Amino acid sequence: MAACAFRRSIASQLSKVLDLPPEILIKSISAVPVSKKRCVADFQLSIASVTEDNSSGFLSQDLNLQAQKLAKQLKCDAVVSEINAGPGTVNFTVNRELLAKTVLQQVLKEGSEYGLKSELFSTVPKQKAVIEYSSPNIAKKFHIGHLRSTIVGNFIANLKVALGHEVIRINYLGDWGMQFGLLGVGFQHFGNKEKLKSSPLQHLFEVYVQINKAAEDENIKELAKDFFRKLEEHDEQALSLWKQFRDFSIEEYIRIYKRLGVCFDEYSGESVYQEKSQEVLKMLEDKGLLQKTEKGTGVVDLSEKKDLSSFSTVMRSDGTSLYITRDLAAAIDRMNKHQFDTMIYVTDKSQSNHFEHLFQLLKLMGYDWVERCQHVSFGLVQGMKTRRGEVVFLEDVLNEVRARVLQNMASAKTTKQVEDPMETAEKVGLAALIIQDFRGLLSSDYQFSWDRALQSRGDTGVFLQYTHARLCSLQHMHGNEQLTDFNVACLQEPDAVSVLQHLLRYDEVLYRSSQDLQPKHIVSYLLTLSHLVAVAHRTLPVKGSTPELAQARLCLFQAARSVLAGGMKLLGITPVTQM
Repeated sequence: MAACAFRRSIASQLSKVLDLPPEILIKSISAVPVSKKRCVADFQLSIASVTEDNSSGFLSQDLNLQAQKLAKQLKCDAVVSEINAGPGTVNFTVNRELLAKTVLQQVLKEGSEYGLKSELFSTVPKQKAVIEYSSPNIAKKFHIGHLRSTIVGNFIANLKVALGHEVIRINYLGDWGMQFGLLGVGFQHFGNKEKLKSSPLQHLFEVYVQINKAAEDENIKELAKDFFRKLEEHDEQALSLWKQFRDFSIEEYIRIYKRLGVCFDEYSGESVYQEKSQEVLKMLEDKGLLQKTEKGTGVVDLSEKKDLSSFSTVMRSDGTSLYITRDLAAAIDRMNKHQFDTMIYVTDKSQSNHFEHLFQLLKLMGYDWVERCQHVSFGLVQGMKTRRGEVVFLEDVLNEVRARVLQNMASAKTTKQVEDPMETAEKVGLAALIIQDFRGLLSSDYQFSWDRALQSRGDTGVFLQYTHARLCSLQHMHGNEQLTDFNVACLQEPDAVSVLQHLLRYDEVLYRSSQDLQPKHIVSYLLTLSHLVAVAHRTLPVKGSTPELAQARLCLFQAARSVLAGGMKLLGITPVTQM
């Protein structure tokens, strides 16, 4: 990574002056974000970060004075052409020709690996991660929370895989429980085998709505209980019908996930754990953790003082398991099966309490590996409606966004004929959904807006796709060959330097996202890159320039396109080549 070589070089000089090991200093040297003010330095050392480790009366002096003092002790060399003190920082400007040469050669050589091989990640051990996400309930709405879980989980999995970790992607379906008693009876009343085959998700949802209306009738309630009991007792007919519900639904999910660019290694579900959850209840009983209430339900006391001020209900009065019991069984089973280093559950924040209880229960049961489990929660999305009204199926959202983008493409004056407009519109539309979702902190709620998401000139996914397509067409117009040789003296304009400086920072941004699992760092990085490219595209023309200048600029734009495409793919976006 270009930035690594520069950081190392700066750190080795600092190390001699400050008498600290370079390894510690490297962490305190960061690339400077490009600013509107122009002509900023490339790296800065924060004085505060090197003084807390080394408390030899350093803090008493003003940090700014210290920065000035340190800057005077350092000398420029072949790498650093300028050193000056800022507020509490020492700023380093890298030799401009070396900057262009190192960054561009590295990006063009490493391609999609650029930034991921940085030494910032050298201290991060390679891990095996289990990630559970999406997890819709069969026969119920695939609501916007499931969509969020799907794209967030997919991003985390993509990032971990790109960084060389082993990832197991699990979709934990809501495929068990009392609603299947209702659904079974509903299907006997209102079901249609042909519709179940051709559009299972929609048909099961309709049946479920109809039977719920009918379920005010005590008779139907009894029949539903009866059907679910048959399922629990492995009645062949009941199970065979249930299995069709599950299998056809999964087939349809796979097809729709494919449109999202998402896939899973394992379709698990609550049904897998209904028996194992009985073993969990037995373990809780053997450990003396299970208490019976007056109503006959089974609870586990989670309170510090053991006064039941906080407890978790793990068993119904008839002895059957609950959602949390099945989650306990699933966690234990996954540990046995995968021996994971980390397990991440991606769900909305309304389930935070559930996961707190789950982790507390595992701890009480003596499973120390619960420390490796993590709940990545996200906020709620308000106001997502399609033209048909409220979102019921994921497919409605995908069709809606595709239709809207097609309409925008048709009415835009600048649109060239693209080869496959449906496919392009789908990819652009998905980018719009993902960027709108990933711009803020995952934990924050946000108001969804089609108009805002689909603007072609704002901070949107459409703008990223437009930038990528534009860079592709620039390459295409000038022969498309992979350039490696260029004259660095041709890339000294401020607009070229800004793009180079921004490319330099990419590994730090990836590192931040890998630490807190927030996609927003990568999103804002790519949006800034696209804005810088838009300016450079205006001020640094390729057409009509001397061959030497044209070649150097093409290299710059090629590198920007490569990093933009790599970042988009991590976020779960497929870059389009024409638009």
